[in-house]
Amino acid sequence: MTARSAGIRRRTRIGTRLLAMVAVGALGLGAVHQSASADGKAAPRARSPFTGLAARQGPVLAVKFDNARSARPHTGIAQADIVYVEKVEGGVSRLMGVYSSRLPKTLGPVRSARESDVELLRQFGRPALAYSGVRSSLTKMLRESPLHTRPHARIPGAYFRSARRPAPHDLFVRPKSVLSSAPKASLPTDIGFRFGPAPAGGSPAKKRTVRYSSASHTFRWSHRQGRWLASFDGVPARTTSGARLGAKTIVIQYVGMPPSRYKDVTGAATPYIKTVGSGRATVLRNGKAYRTRWERSKATGGTSFTRPDGSRMPFARGQVWMVYAGR
Repeated sequence: MTARSAGIRRRTRIGTRLLAMVAVGALGLGAVHQSASADGKAAPRARSPFTGLAARQGPVLAVKFDNARSARPHTGIAQADIVYVEKVEGGVSRLMGVYSSRLPKTLGPVRSARESDVELLRQFGRPALAYSGVRSSLTKMLRESPLHTRPHARIPGAYFRSARRPAPHDLFVRPKSVLSSAPKASLPTDIGFRFGPAPAGGSPAKKRTVRYSSASHTFRWSHRQGRWLASFDGVPARTTSGARLGAKTIVIQYVGMPPSRYKDVTGAATPYIKTVGSGRATVLRNGKAYRTRWERSKATGGTSFTRPDGSRMPFARGQVWMVYAGR
């Protein structure tokens, strides 16, 4: 063997070993990334499918909030990725915050869940759900649902009472404690939202109000702040720190709300908010109102919002409010 051919063989062997080392390293990096995404903890930062912003992809947690006049102001609503406004018995409203990107130390005041929350939340996979409790007739249904239900009675250590609030508006929750008890809660996935610049068209709008028989929810456009400011029952909605609640995108979704089979202590039937199906919706963003159509074919699927020309309606990046209104 000549010196020249021996040198070529040595270089070939070295190159082969280097390629093998690179391949092993690449596989190792892939395994680390997969573990970070599947261990129930926060995954690497990416675009949130809930807000369109770069954020941590933590497990999904939904929390039911009291929205009675004496329950305000709220703690932690401003940090939610999505805020839902729901009608309950008596024509009053409750709020539900969905969290993944940011997780405050405390949230509340917390109140009870409803039957239709299961249908609504199935699009998030198997999220954790924190709430104060439910009527005994609904306990079995929620316990057997695919959600990771974590009511006050099940993990009392995650909840506490505030001496500054009158009962029953005094219950608060520590979200990290809830998620610690639900290590398999789903990570964020696509639920149908699309984000991007405001499209052409739309009608100029200064405010919109959604009314229930005993509650009103008004959203007024603030050009200075570049978002819609929320008011409940004619009073500016604020956090416990005094900050005004509101969002860049408000979706008013018109749905059926027939009486459910469950009733409250007074005998009033709880509305069942039908979030599977289709219908009209109004998307508020950038000082305009856009006519859209919503469609959700199954409980485990997301909701799409399309414009009259068939194109998807983009939301502004940031927190989104979903307000359910009767057809």
